[in-house]
Amino acid sequence: MLRRPRTPDRRTTGRLNSPGIRRSLGRASTVPATVGDRFTSALHGERVAAWLGVWLGISFTVAFVTGLISHFMQHPPGWAAWPARPVGLYRFTQGLHVIGGLATVPLLLAKLWTVYPKLWRWPPFRSPRHAVGRGLIFLLVAGALFQVGTGVLNIAYWYPFPFFFTTAHYWTAYVLFGALLIHAADEWAKVRRHVPGGSLDRPLRPRSAEDRTRRGFFASVAAACGLVALTTAGEAFTPLARLAVLAPRRPGVGPQGLPVNKSAAAAGVTAAAVDPGWRLAVTGDVARELSLSLAELQALPQRTARLPISCVEGWSAEGTWSGVRLRDLLRRAGAPDGARVRVESLERGGRYRTSTVDPPHWHDPLTLLALRLNGEPLDLDHGRPCRLIAPNRPGVLQTKWVTRLVVTAP
Repeated sequence: MLRRPRTPDRRTTGRLNSPGIRRSLGRASTVPATVGDRFTSALHGERVAAWLGVWLGISFTVAFVTGLISHFMQHPPGWAAWPARPVGLYRFTQGLHVIGGLATVPLLLAKLWTVYPKLWRWPPFRSPRHAVGRGLIFLLVAGALFQVGTGVLNIAYWYPFPFFFTTAHYWTAYVLFGALLIHAADEWAKVRRHVPGGSLDRPLRPRSAEDRTRRGFFASVAAACGLVALTTAGEAFTPLARLAVLAPRRPGVGPQGLPVNKSAAAAGVTAAAVDPGWRLAVTGDVARELSLSLAELQALPQRTARLPISCVEGWSAEGTWSGVRLRDLLRRAGAPDGARVRVESLERGGRYRTSTVDPPHWHDPLTLLALRLNGEPLDLDHGRPCRLIAPNRPGVLQTKWVTRLVVTAP
């Protein structure tokens, strides 16, 4: 016996057509609601995710560009020589990289909190294309967390990981930025729909309760980012030094008023190694080799320059340096104009025991073999008796405890 199909109960139909259920299922969806689809707060919506994504994309782009500048200045390729001017370029770009990166942390956490319900959607892969998209998002999230996490550990001088930070940070930046570009292209339609004309409110539309909730959330995220920047920027911007409670180094704190990353004890350099028998050798492709004592260096014409120490960790501080111009010493030795100079330290080991000075830097009149800092002989932790100081150069390349200059002809 055939039974007549049952007509849906009006109460059931009403429940299925309610705004909350329609919002959970989606306009065109016929699939039952999943755990991830039950997050109906405006703060988990596409509009909030789109705005946070735009801001995060800008922040990551700035970090990527300034990070490349830092890497190529710290590890210059053989085919290019970095300029010595403007004097404070590295100080600005690296400060922006680190301080901006720290300020990105609240923004990244807000973005992850906004989109995390999508992680609970089931099934995880609906098609090969969807699987590729989810894999790309995994690279994006993992890369962002890795860069931010290891970056924070680096500026805190704590290295619990077995790999070399600089190399890992550099290569992961390409993975992260590539994934970001592809994700931005894939989500561009949503961005255009929810970020019209750069306004937080759609034109000619009265503010709803959801709009006010979103605006309050955006304001809280912006305030958190600003607070992190304000309490860190003093490590590079001296007027804010007193507010730099999150900075690992502060201007004015350290021997002779300048911070120190690596002390003489950490480098294995003792006072006995530099006093009184220290000599500076100039060798290699020169017309005449030199071997000068500290007294002989002090007898040469002395110059003074006001230059910053700018470190990869983002902090920087200015000092008044006095000593012999590197170009004067190399010309005395008869070095070719296009030569490169390897500066060697008394430091016993380490990746930055030596550094290379290219022609644009050693020809610059501000590049010194410094013997004094702020009117006093160099403190041992600052490289006594002699250190390199040059404009627009990372701190790890401002070699301390200099003992030998090796000239290589072009």
